[in-house]
Amino acid sequence: MILKQHDLAPVPYVLFCCISVGDLNHLISATMSGVTCCLRFPGQLNSDLRKLAVNLIPFPRLHFFMVGFAPLTSRGSQQYRSLTVPELTQQMWDSKNMMCAADPRHGRYLTASAMFRGKMSTKEVDEQMINVQNKNSSYFVEWIPNNVKSSVCDIPPRGLKMSSTFIGNSTSIQEMFRRVSEQFTAMFRRKAFLHWYTGEGMDEMEFTEAESNMNDLVAEYQQYQDATIDEEEYEEEEEEEHDA
Repeated sequence: MILKQHDLAPVPYVLFCCISVGDLNHLISATMSGVTCCLRFPGQLNSDLRKLAVNLIPFPRLHFFMVGFAPLTSRGSQQYRSLTVPELTQQMWDSKNMMCAADPRHGRYLTASAMFRGKMSTKEVDEQMINVQNKNSSYFVEWIPNNVKSSVCDIPPRGLKMSSTFIGNSTSIQEMFRRVSEQFTAMFRRKAFLHWYTGEGMDEMEFTEAESNMNDLVAEYQQYQDATIDEEEYEEEEEEEHDA
């Protein structure tokens, strides 16, 4: 996946003084390492990619995740920082720590997963996750109870005593899709660069279908963002009657 500058979330000022491509690569690799750490190392409360897929995707089409990482510090200062689970949790859920330019506060979380690395208490991790859900209940859909999964890997990343990686299935991801759709529409209406694709055998209708598909995806995210428990129960009853 190729990320453009406007698709990246704003990085805290502490990183802007001497930011480089190496720093960005380090940040991306640290995040990917955090996502897959439970596959590679032992842990008290481990996970794997299959469990992530089962717990994070409530509907087949809504499988686009936002990822975040904490702590966000320059590489040179990592070894001098002392971290706590509450501090990691606070940073991890902060919109500034997200890796895509979509603000979670503009949507609601369908599901989320928090992966901690380092020596820490699983009890403290669970307590922090419960506190987050209780204090920010309006940012979570009410019709999926207990929708935050946590896992703990005993092996910390290099240069840190502990870290946390966040994966969230938030309806606010539609902000990025809307932005891409608007940019595509502006170019497609002028048929910019279209001849390069039609010359290779593609049909113009394929682009129209792709645009429609993305608009449908945005509408589906918005539908589940606005959904309530009563609506979900009504839909389930209708499905049961239809099956009968």
